Amino acid sequence: MSTQYIPHTEDDIRQMLETVGLSSLEQLFESIPEAVRLKRPLDVPSPLAETALLREMKRLADTNATAESHVSFLGGGAYNHFIPSVVDHLISRSEFYTAYTPYQPEISQGTLQAIFEFQTMICQLTGMDVANASMYDGASACAEAVLMAVRATRRRRVLVSQALHPDYRETIRTYCRYLNVELVDVPFDATGGTSLEHLRPLLGKDVAAVIAGYPNFFGVIEDLAVLGEEAHAAGARLIAAIQEPLSLGLLKSPGELGADIVIGEGQSFGIPLSFGGPYLGFFACRQQDVRSMPGRLVGETVDLEGRRGYVLTLSTREQHIRREKATSNICSNQGLCALMATVYLALLGKSGVREVAVQNFSKARYAREKIAALPGVSLPFSGQVFNEFVVSVPGKAHSVLEKLEQQGILGGVALAPFYDGMTDRFLVCVTEQNTRDEIDAFVNALAGGL
Repeated sequence: MSTQYIPHTEDDIRQMLETVGLSSLEQLFESIPEAVRLKRPLDVPSPLAETALLREMKRLADTNATAESHVSFLGGGAYNHFIPSVVDHLISRSEFYTAYTPYQPEISQGTLQAIFEFQTMICQLTGMDVANASMYDGASACAEAVLMAVRATRRRRVLVSQALHPDYRETIRTYCRYLNVELVDVPFDATGGTSLEHLRPLLGKDVAAVIAGYPNFFGVIEDLAVLGEEAHAAGARLIAAIQEPLSLGLLKSPGELGADIVIGEGQSFGIPLSFGGPYLGFFACRQQDVRSMPGRLVGETVDLEGRRGYVLTLSTREQHIRREKATSNICSNQGLCALMATVYLALLGKSGVREVAVQNFSKARYAREKIAALPGVSLPFSGQVFNEFVVSVPGKAHSVLEKLEQQGILGGVALAPFYDGMTDRFLVCVTEQNTRDEIDAFVNALAGGL
């Protein structure tokens, strides 16, 4: 077992296993299904010279279908938006690029100010009172919001819309697996939004929170005002999960509509797709729940001479003094990604964010109308959408998407892996990056592939 990279002796391992009440290392991995465990050594090729290795890595990278190599209509939580070059230029400065957690906040004023500005912008977008210094991503932020609602209400039942992003729902289940928190799925209706008919009978005095997307995974804009009224009548919190935050440039803020906790994925704010990360989770809430919030808050103050300064106002994570009493084990904020979002939002400003949001909405509407006019194609959900919508085609959706990819078009995300009975459906996303010619070519290719 011991190698030059693993300093523990067999006796060290034995003592650690005895301490946690286990007899073998294999028992540590019992939660991983047997079918997906590797039973053989890794199939790693023999060493290569650096030049040969770089050549091989480039060859492998060129086989990927990306938003640069294809015309992309992919979405589902990761979005192809334009990123001004100044974002990369600024975050590449050494003082930002190498910065980590401000363990000595009094000498980390630049980092703290950037985080403070990020928090301020998130509050402005979400309409909430306070935002923290970022989370890992939207999915983990959503799970943390569930735990926060449980702490704040002292209830242990949570109603989760089935139209919420599947990855968010899976992450919530993982977080709550051993915490005695009951998760109840709420079906969606013909609009593609959370079914009020199914929600109302489930609301009781034991419900801590109701969670819905805004927009949800199908791109449908949920009626947060109604969901909030229903949740509050039962004494529960309303959690709004935002996977496409640029929608906030056009839609009413969740805070205005009655949300108590607003979380989301900040990737759309100047962060590259990067095959899935690293991304940025944001988290905002009402003042009444601030002491149950995970992570850290940066505040603004003045020193003895009246000069403005920044401090860590609240830090309830386990690395500090609270240890096992911490509200979260989130170890660090996504500082660099939060800076990217801050630079992006500052560059665009209020009017710029709205303009990009309007372009997304308008182009998606154009594509939706064109696709709906195709023979045999339908739009199964009637709800209003922002820049994503579900398409139903005759036969298998993945076959249609494969034909589109052969023509250099990434046509959407097949829904069959996420929902039973949706083998004929896929999710289409249109952003400001898609030109009218590209949309028309996509529609024509779709018509020819049916």
